[in-house]
Amino acid sequence: MGHPTAPTAAAHLSLADVVARSGASAQLLHDCESLGLLDGTDADGRLYDEQTVSTLRFVRRAHTLGFDTAEVVELHALWQDGRRASFDVKRVALERAEELAQRIEELAHMKRLLERLAHCCEGDERPECPILEELAGLEGFAGSEARHG
Repeated sequence: MGHPTAPTAAAHLSLADVVARSGASAQLLHDCESLGLLDGTDADGRLYDEQTVSTLRFVRRAHTLGFDTAEVVELHALWQDGRRASFDVKRVALERAEELAQRIEELAHMKRLLERLAHCCEGDERPECPILEELAGLEGFAGSEARHG
């Protein structure tokens, strides 16, 4: 048996309760409503329940793992579909993992380039600076690296 003071699935929760229980922001709740992931309004306004809390937790965790909005919507639909095939979920996860791996490579390249530029900068009172030259597009270090690296 559940905790006697815990709300049942049909219990109505305030916005503050939902935000506190889910760890999500009110903005995320409104975003989920606009995406159609949440519903439940009546003539008196919005109705929230434990399912709202679960959905917000799901969406928050999906965003934390790097899933974009379209992927979150797809994963949510799969989560709600009791007849889903797990390979569909796995496909979405592996596609995101591959995109993250590519992004990590890009970020590592940018980091190495910034470190090289910083190394080439004297960092003294003179105005010459390869970092600013690179940002201004004066065919500095990065321009040559892009062609050769």
